[in-house]
Amino acid sequence: MKNDKENNNGKSKFGPAQLLTFGFLALIAVGTILLMLPISSNERIITPMLTALFTSTSAVCVTGLVVENTLAYWSVFGKIVIIFCIQIGGLGFMTLVSMIFIITGKKISFKNRLLMQEALSFDTTGGVVRFTLLIVKLTLLIEGIGAFFLSFVFVPEHGWIKGILYSIFHSISAFCNAGFDLVGGSSLMPYVNNKLLNYTIMALIILGGLGYSVWLDTYNAFKTKAQLEDFTLRQTFYKLSLHAKIVWIMTVFLVLGGGLFFFIAEFDNPATLATLSMGDKITAALFQSVSPRTAGFNTIALDQLKVGSQLMTIALMFIGGSPAGTAGGIKTVTLGVLLLCAFSVLKGDSNVVIFKKKITTDQVLKSLTIIIIAIFIVVTALMILVFTEEATFMELLFEAVSAFATVGLTLGITSSLSVIGRIVIIALMFIGRVGLITIGVALVVRASKRPVGVQYPEEKVLVG
Repeated sequence: MKNDKENNNGKSKFGPAQLLTFGFLALIAVGTILLMLPISSNERIITPMLTALFTSTSAVCVTGLVVENTLAYWSVFGKIVIIFCIQIGGLGFMTLVSMIFIITGKKISFKNRLLMQEALSFDTTGGVVRFTLLIVKLTLLIEGIGAFFLSFVFVPEHGWIKGILYSIFHSISAFCNAGFDLVGGSSLMPYVNNKLLNYTIMALIILGGLGYSVWLDTYNAFKTKAQLEDFTLRQTFYKLSLHAKIVWIMTVFLVLGGGLFFFIAEFDNPATLATLSMGDKITAALFQSVSPRTAGFNTIALDQLKVGSQLMTIALMFIGGSPAGTAGGIKTVTLGVLLLCAFSVLKGDSNVVIFKKKITTDQVLKSLTIIIIAIFIVVTALMILVFTEEATFMELLFEAVSAFATVGLTLGITSSLSVIGRIVIIALMFIGRVGLITIGVALVVRASKRPVGVQYPEEKVLVG
């Protein structure tokens, strides 16, 4: 009798989504074991398993929530483990596997190409290996440039060796949208007046959150512009794929719109923006708009924000970044598709059309499903936290959305969570990073292909 994990052809029943899920679990397990070692803590003690698991999950899932201060608790070895977990988690499990295959000269099978396609949200398996190599090269290049600029901040403050290491750590953390820092318990608040650090971190966050396919598409569009003298910026924009257009529009709208909201809402708040100069107010407001999607750094005190600003931060965290990038959340394109659908319904159109391109019903339904499942997961977790934790509803809602969207921002309750609370947050971080659709596919046994069934008649129901 054949093993239950194999079908009649002797092939594994595990599909790409399932293997990706198990890959992330394996990375988290390895990180947990390494962080539990005495060498990983400054006190040279064995770290409790739940603390190590929480930190490893937060790093691999590029979240940034911590129960122990990263600077004070973890040794140099522990910090190295964390940054490697962040880098691998940001690039993705299959990117790491692919690089190992390429370095060792082994042939990448079709099955592994399918895994890479799933992990990167690539259209086909053709060219996916070259695309993976390009991602790694561009990631290292961008992180290197980010570390170079950050070194002008950290080297004068910490010296050459420590300053360069700090620059590399924060560059990787920002690009991977992780939110881990080595400043202390106040995130990047001591640097609220440092424009070089603020804009470098913001640029890294945005680039990491755009999505790898948008990089390539934008590069090709500007390459065409460079080759053709009469090619205008408008034509360059229209040369982008529909996906890239929606990503750029939503990103610019959320960054500028969010920044304007925080600037107005917190302008006279003495605990946040009121004491800053006009230039620093604008910078801090933009940073507060960028970081929730989904990096986890903050330059102003989140627990001192007005209630409206905290709600806006929650909304930005829930939306997150864009597909196939390092950010979490429901994704900008998901929200964009549903907004377009709502606009079409209000106009009386039966089709969702933008830039003379039709968005399929399947994509609309998928977007709606993602949001419904996301809300259900967050609400379920919130209901558990309400009964297990001694905190306000706003603090718990903020924490739950931050964990699910892999943001890492908190109102200060992470370290005081109960055992159950920490387990809930760990689950939220994992689900948020691996992805709603991937998790769903991984938990469902693939059924054999069936012929099209009976077609049932339609009947209208009253809605609204």
